[in-house]
Amino acid sequence: MDKKLTKKAVRAGVVTAGTALMLLMSSPAFALTHDDGDDPGSGLSVIQTLGLFVATPLVLFGIIAGLVMATDKSRKQQRG
Repeated sequence: MDKKLTKKAVRAGVVTAGTALMLLMSSPAFALTHDDGDDPGSGLSVIQTLGLFVATPLVLFGIIAGLVMATDKSRKQQRG
């Protein structure tokens, strides 16, 4: 195998592993510590979570795509 390619692959692996390690170490650091004035409230149910993070974006995408298709002038010019 080419020596330069091996060096690049090792470097990419080290950078990826280092980045992942730093993210894993830093993300949960203050997850359970509440600040003054925090009022977390109750969590979302499964249905609420799916509705908020799956259904709502799909509906918005459909509305935007429909509006773009409805106002597209290039299709009207091709027919006429």
